Amino acid sequence: MTPSRSARFWLITLAAVVTVGVTLRLGAWQMDRAGRRLALQAAIEQRQAMPPVAQDALLQPNAQAQLLHRAILLHGNWLPRYTLFLDNRQMEGRPGFYVVTPLQLESSTAVVLVERGWVPRNFERRETLPPVPTPPGRIELRGRIAPPPAKLYEFAGAQAGTIRQNLDLAQFRAETGLPLADLSVRQLQGPADDGLLRDWPEAASGAATNYGYAFQWWAMSGLAALLYVWFQFIAPRRKAPHA
Repeated sequence: MTPSRSARFWLITLAAVVTVGVTLRLGAWQMDRAGRRLALQAAIEQRQAMPPVAQDALLQPNAQAQLLHRAILLHGNWLPRYTLFLDNRQMEGRPGFYVVTPLQLESSTAVVLVERGWVPRNFERRETLPPVPTPPGRIELRGRIAPPPAKLYEFAGAQAGTIRQNLDLAQFRAETGLPLADLSVRQLQGPADDGLLRDWPEAASGAATNYGYAFQWWAMSGLAALLYVWFQFIAPRRKAPHA
């Protein structure tokens, strides 16, 4: 092997080792992320299976970290004047609104945002809001503790009005003056005649995506190793008798 060919051989060998090592490590990293996501999903499911907590738990420090995804039983009064319709939300494959109404908790000054359910939108008259019955007086509500409603991409800044793309909790708290809790509750049950769907999407672990990425990285690692062996050892030997 001449000096130039020797240098080329070791340069290609180094590149192959680095490529295989990096892609193997990236595959292992994706598998680790998948394991973490599965563990988080198991913790969420465990919390969902626990008995409902009382509404006083919402007033505890760090309530969101401790109670997220737990079932809860609330008593209080709707504040319908502050009802919002969050646009471009889907349920059962159809676009519409999430209806969000603050609930004044019984025997407390605290207020919690309740994602009450989903309603379809009138696409011929886009500013027309669907009727959503909001009973006066004391109500009992079964729900699940959730983060504030997820935000969608929007071009504008802070929004106002009844129809909004997103709800910024801090901005809405300042706008209304309500002592809103730092989390929300997704209503699980309600009157049959309120016209709201509550087929809330379940949080998926996303581990399948990480498994897919891990397979791709490891496939690249295997391909790099095979190409190295073929072009550095097998192909030269196949050509040698004809040299």
